[in-house]
Amino acid sequence: MLITQSRFAAVLAGLLLGVALAATAAEPTAKAQATVTAVFAGGCFWCMEPPFDKLPGVVATTSGYTGGQKMNPTYEQVSAGDTGHVEAVQITYDPKQVGYEKLLEVFWRNVDPLDKAGQFCDRGSTYTTAIFYANEEQKQLAEQSKTAIEKKLGKPVVTAIRPAATFYAAEDYHQDYYQKNPLRYKYYRYSCGRDQRLEQLWGKKG
Repeated sequence: MLITQSRFAAVLAGLLLGVALAATAAEPTAKAQATVTAVFAGGCFWCMEPPFDKLPGVVATTSGYTGGQKMNPTYEQVSAGDTGHVEAVQITYDPKQVGYEKLLEVFWRNVDPLDKAGQFCDRGSTYTTAIFYANEEQKQLAEQSKTAIEKKLGKPVVTAIRPAATFYAAEDYHQDYYQKNPLRYKYYRYSCGRDQRLEQLWGKKG
């Protein structure tokens, strides 16, 4: 069958349109892949969101639970201490704007890495510190930073470095708690002695 010039032009136009549509459809995926995640456990997840939210390049912070064996745990179940989970925060960030090394720096500055029984006024395994690495690069950077912190403090750091596990987002009322309930958050943070202990460890923030 002969293809006329007009039919050929129509076929060519259709192909070009198909390519354009495919490129448009792929665009959101490319954007989604532009961000990566990091997961840190630093005691109360309410208190771990603010320092990361301030960082340029951080797209979102999510409070949640990870490291345990129970699927889709609730806050009450995790708090009871028998799920194996710890309270943690998942950081979604653009690696072109902020590096994992900077995230580690912020993490250490906001925890007491010498406390093996919890964090500040929150006691128990649910509130212990940990870095959950997603790949070999994150693992190596985490281990290097831990060694540096031990040298800085002159004491053994008990923060665990663990492979990433399923991360379960906490209930909605826990998300951005410091923004939704600023007075309650500030009272809790102060009464828990968090900032006082952090200043003892790291000095006053610049």
